[in-house]
Amino acid sequence: MKRLLYPLIASALITIVPFLLTFEKGQDIVRGLFGYEYFVLLLLIIFVKEKFLSWRGDIKTPKRSKPRIITYTALLAILIATLFAIAWIDLQNILAIKGADTGWYEMLPFLTCGLAIAIIWKIPAFNLTSISFILFITLMVHFATYNYYPMQPLAQFPLIDYLARTAPQPIQRKDLSEEYRSKYAITDSASITRNFIDTNRANIAILVESWGVPLDIKRFEKQLEIFDKFITTAGIHHRMYSRTRTAEREDLIYEMRIDSSGHRDTTFLPKVLAEKNFKTAFLSGGDSLEHRRFKYIYNLGFQDVYFANSAPDVKIINHIDSLLSDSTLQFIAWTTRDTKFPIKETQSIYQAEANTVDSIYSYRLKSTLQQIANLAKKHPNVRFIIQGDHDPILSPIPFQERFYKRWVPYIILN
Repeated sequence: MKRLLYPLIASALITIVPFLLTFEKGQDIVRGLFGYEYFVLLLLIIFVKEKFLSWRGDIKTPKRSKPRIITYTALLAILIATLFAIAWIDLQNILAIKGADTGWYEMLPFLTCGLAIAIIWKIPAFNLTSISFILFITLMVHFATYNYYPMQPLAQFPLIDYLARTAPQPIQRKDLSEEYRSKYAITDSASITRNFIDTNRANIAILVESWGVPLDIKRFEKQLEIFDKFITTAGIHHRMYSRTRTAEREDLIYEMRIDSSGHRDTTFLPKVLAEKNFKTAFLSGGDSLEHRRFKYIYNLGFQDVYFANSAPDVKIINHIDSLLSDSTLQFIAWTTRDTKFPIKETQSIYQAEANTVDSIYSYRLKSTLQQIANLAKKHPNVRFIIQGDHDPILSPIPFQERFYKRWVPYIILN
């Protein structure tokens, strides 16, 4: 056990010294106590060094010993060079976090690695089986303690840190830009429909299929221009899930109660509005099997449910127009279909050309939004509550990356 401490101490020396010498007051960098790669290399250096010395001392069979001596010499040189290289990479990781130049710090890898090799040079070697066992146990102990003390991990992994630092970074799609936040109402509430219902007139709640918030705010503003001066409120809503069926249900929740036994009882808007003498209807251009709507739509309290198999949005718009000719109070919920993914014109869901998908999607979205705007203009006394159900999914990744993840627009018309 005592001889195991030497490579541990040596690997800690290489890991900690550059960190301490570049330390700045107030910095918040999580860093392990010893470098795992250093520990591996030092154990292998001890093993190869012992083989090298034993074969070099064998003078009885010089012809057989010479190739092995050359092999072990080369292997030892490679291991030592790799140790220096990783130490250099680790130093660059630290300096990159701080935004500092290498400067005189370039001497640290040579100093620390040289001292580490001197520390372990006379340590007896473990056999390969023992080395494998030691490395496995060390790694498991690191993961176990990391669950409890994430701010002070045992091991540091310079190569993994380097790969994470230099790999292409994905586009940030989780947090809205400050430009969006300064211009629009932002919420993570699932009660938008409930909050904007006007019980003194007819209401249309529309979920626009795959209408997400684009990273380019100008693209979003151009979409809003379609509605001209009919917008009462424009905002952005964060969805917990990227599913149409989840959006259809959560947007229609009126009240949710949980009793002492943990049983959840949910009251939905159609039921509440029906009790207030509203005619309620759910419309879809698909069929009842899609998203397994037959399992939940009929339980939300709608008096009328209309499924038009493979019907385009314009057909549903015309149907809503005819329903609004009735002067009675109405609540109509509709999920659009034209921008539903995957797009049939492309041969593959994820391998299609992103610009082609974008062109088809943008054309269809503009058409659907324009039809809704025309309907709202024709019926100025009707409240329109329009939201996206989720950002575009089941599409090529480069196209998905043009939208914020799980953020959708909502607008209130009239």
